[in-house]
Formats: sequence, C-alpha cells, structure tokens
Amino acid sequence: MKSLAELDKLREKLQEEMRLREGKEDVKVVVTMGTCGIASGAREVLTAILEEIGKRGLKGITVTQTGCAGLCHCEPLVEVERPGRDKVTYGHVNEKKAREIVVSHLVNGQIIKEWTIK
Repeated sequence: MKSLAELDKLREKLQEEMRLREGKEDVKVVVTMGTCGIASGAREVLTAILEEIGKRGLKGITVTQTGCAGLCHCEPLVEVERPGRDKVTYGHVNEKKAREIVVSHLVNGQIIKEWTIK
C-alpha cells in the first residue's frame, strides 16, 4: 500500500466480494467444493466466477460453495438458481467455461445446454 486511497479501494473490493457471498441476492451460483471438486479445479472455477462478476459489475448475484454433490465424475460442478426457475447444473467446468457461464447464463439469460448435467 502506498496511499490511503489504495487501501480504501482494496477495502471496497473486498466488501463487494463478501456481499456476493452473503446470500441476500436474487440469483444464486453454487460451486461444489468437496475434495473431489477441489482436486478437479473448483477453487479456480470459483475464483474465475467471482472475477468475471466483479469485472462486469453485476449485482443481485450471490456466489457460495457447498460440499460434495455425489457426482464426482462430473466435477467441478456449478449450479445456477434463479427465483421461479429450475436449477441448472453445469458439469466439468473449468475457468474458461466458468467465465462463459457468467456471460451467457447470468448476463444474457441463455443456458449452455451442452454443458449441463441432466
């Protein structure tokens, strides 16, 4: 830190990230973070989702994590829940796919069907 302005900017960024994880928003994105998910890259997926949401300044989205979903062969998994709609679960998500899910599904409302788990 070289100035108070830098410290304030960092504080605002971290507060925004915490708000995304508090669960008081309309859309919920859940990344499975069991040991199988973590071993398959779920941490990087979670980071990519948070970065893409922050980069685009998206509001009304909560990003959380959960344990194993029992679909180890499909990890990492990302679930998108919108009020009044069915939950969508994406499988074999990597950082690139995670960013595309933010753009296609969260921004444009278009489910990427070929990546979903039935």
